[in-house]
Amino acid sequence: MAAADAELPLPRVPGTSLHRQLFLVLRDRIVSGELPTGAALPKEEALCQQFGVSRITVRRALGDLAALGLVERRHGLGTFVRGSGRVARPQPTLSFVDELRRLGAQTEVEVLAFAKEPPPAQVASLLALAAGEPALHALRLRSVKSTPLMLTDAWVPAAAAKGITRAALGKKAMYELLLQHGVRLGRVVQEISAEIASPRLAQALATEPGAPLIRLVRLLHDTQGKPVQHLTVHMSAERSRILMEVKADAVNTLNAGLVVHDALLASGAAPS
Repeated sequence: MAAADAELPLPRVPGTSLHRQLFLVLRDRIVSGELPTGAALPKEEALCQQFGVSRITVRRALGDLAALGLVERRHGLGTFVRGSGRVARPQPTLSFVDELRRLGAQTEVEVLAFAKEPPPAQVASLLALAAGEPALHALRLRSVKSTPLMLTDAWVPAAAAKGITRAALGKKAMYELLLQHGVRLGRVVQEISAEIASPRLAQALATEPGAPLIRLVRLLHDTQGKPVQHLTVHMSAERSRILMEVKADAVNTLNAGLVVHDALLASGAAPS
């Protein structure tokens, strides 16, 4: 965010809380390094005047920053930056399965829903299922120390889901159970986009309605090219990011990603 933008009063936008807007402005300053570790934030009175908000709004924004560990509020002294909230970027893993295994080992999972039912039409089409044909549906929440990280919504064709139980999904990742029951993973196609949190997603991910989310849709195939899982993942943009490594000889391939502009596609133009 440009410094000039940060000096303007916060807009009164219906459905967007002022303390949330102030939280995002201050968080961006911290993450960008504009407010380095140890720096003092402006006093509450100064923030009220600068952004045209009430003291309650300022205190709620500072409280949210403190809850994330970005600032430390010292009685009688003020609020100080604890850190940027960013850790050193790890080297990408060499294996897609290795990354899934690491995620499973470092998080706790709660199975919110587990049933065999017909998937939505679009999901059924991607999984090559007939209309009304049931599939295994599993909705799970992954967390670290009670902090929600990702809500996963998975659909698996009945043929590939044999033997998978709710209890097993509470202990192992879906890909492990698929491998355990004879599925051999082949290619993966995924789409990454942004979405605002609906009230349901906001509640599950412990954020606010309208907060930015990362939406990842992943279609897994077996080694014969048959789709074996459709997965939709929602993550808070405040807590997660997506890291990719692309080999030099794959830069000009779909492995490097493809930007698709729906508006241009509707007009007949080619994707970027």
